[in-house]
Amino acid sequence: MKGMGNMMKQAQKLQAKMLRMQEELADRTIETTSGGGMVKVVANGKQQIVSIEIEKEVVDPEDVEMLQDLILAAINDALAKSQEMLSSEMSKLTGGLNIPGLT
Repeated sequence: MKGMGNMMKQAQKLQAKMLRMQEELADRTIETTSGGGMVKVVANGKQQIVSIEIEKEVVDPEDVEMLQDLILAAINDALAKSQEMLSSEMSKLTGGLNIPGLT
């Protein structure tokens, strides 16, 4: 039974580290662009879009679809990079173990 208590303590330590990591990742951001920098998207480590900047030169009322495509491309890239950052940090925390439901 002593081993079970030790395992519970280890699980509690891991949980505390994960909470701390999640708080830290909320403050970390990544930035991506599309359209040669015409659309810029910033996302945080919680996979939330923090800001979107659009250069006025890319806003063409006659070609709204292009702007929509540029925004989607930048957002999808930002979210993918945010997920990579989260997975990388989680891997450091778990020592490379792939624990289902943690990433």
